[in-house]
Amino acid sequence: MNYKAALEYISSLSSYGIVPGLDSISELCRRLKNPQSSLKFVHIAGTNGKGSVLAYVSTVMECAGYRVGRYISPTIFEYRERIQVNRRMISKAALCEGLEIIKKICEEMREDGLAQPTPFEVETALAFWYFREKKCDIVVLETGMGGLLDATNVIDNVITAVIASVSMDHMQFLGDNLRSIASQKAGIIKSGCRVVLMKQKEEVMEVVSEAAAAKGAELIIADSTKASHVKYGINRQSFDYMGYRRLEITLAGEFQVDNAVLAVEVIDSLGSSGFSISEKALREGLRSTVWHGRFTVISKKPLFIIDGAHNADAAQKLASSVEFYFTNRKIIYIMGILRDKEYDKIISATVKYANEIITVTPPDNPRAMTAFELAKEIAGLHPDVTAADSLEEAVEMSMLLAEPEDVIIAFGSLSYLGRLTQIVTGKARQNGKS
Repeated sequence: MNYKAALEYISSLSSYGIVPGLDSISELCRRLKNPQSSLKFVHIAGTNGKGSVLAYVSTVMECAGYRVGRYISPTIFEYRERIQVNRRMISKAALCEGLEIIKKICEEMREDGLAQPTPFEVETALAFWYFREKKCDIVVLETGMGGLLDATNVIDNVITAVIASVSMDHMQFLGDNLRSIASQKAGIIKSGCRVVLMKQKEEVMEVVSEAAAAKGAELIIADSTKASHVKYGINRQSFDYMGYRRLEITLAGEFQVDNAVLAVEVIDSLGSSGFSISEKALREGLRSTVWHGRFTVISKKPLFIIDGAHNADAAQKLASSVEFYFTNRKIIYIMGILRDKEYDKIISATVKYANEIITVTPPDNPRAMTAFELAKEIAGLHPDVTAADSLEEAVEMSMLLAEPEDVIIAFGSLSYLGRLTQIVTGKARQNGKS
């Protein structure tokens, strides 16, 4: 199996969709000799912010000298991003080798009358196999959806379970109210582990607290209101917390201070569990963390930002950051949204800040809302909206509309931001911009 064939194999499994539950992944891992059993995990659930927290924690642990696996989804630029060790993507050779083994197991499972594992289950098993091969000291693992019935929850050796911001999303799978969704997220809590919870809505706090108590797990609250001397900025932000002064992060967005505070509490928890993490490693790790697609500046003059605000809560956070950073500046949006998301709430939370809006169809995604459909939805709330025929046209239009001091923000779905970034950075190089 070569790399092209490996990607084609994964793509061929897409018809199996999303099937919540642990039976299939448990059997797949059993036949793979349970690679997850030899690993230690930080397991992160949440509606928004879990990827940023994963990036902070894994980078700090790497700076502390550990071999760190990270498993993320979705990706921005390349498929292999989802499986990394010390920020290096899985090699094409290793991906092909692992998928060869897993494909054979899947065929055997079907021959035995069992269900074909879904793409996410195959990818999760591949990640565990690779992390075992690489002898990772710790794996920072992001749930795909929910927690309790998510394929990643096949693991047992959880050192710290982390609950980031919880809000309404994937309601068809997780429930139609916040308590139900929080209960699914809290399903990652294992007996005796530590639980680090971001302070948030009371009903979420209650559900997670009850789940932690039921499992005999110590609960730690990460309260960003206790951060002091907070200084915000597009290029650098800093804050004091837990006795640390002037902790710095380079990820932009008001909400990133909340995520960094959560990460600091996770690192402190890991320190209490026997990992050796110096203050120098903490500072270096926070400062050097990179997380593409989350209020990320990809070009300047005009300032061009990409953000994966793909649900109502993320859209509110984006709107808050836009209002905070860009008062009295002309703002141009590029919006591309998936049809199964709360597009009406994403639109209503953000449109009032834009002077001009350009809509796009996220390419190669059957769930994509067309640019025309999205523009039609926006038109009732904003007079200046135009549907672009392609990402290239959207970028060209935005650049023509913007003066050097203006701001362009592309958001709505992570699925198109990688290609859009390539288009923008290519133009910047052509024009001699950075």
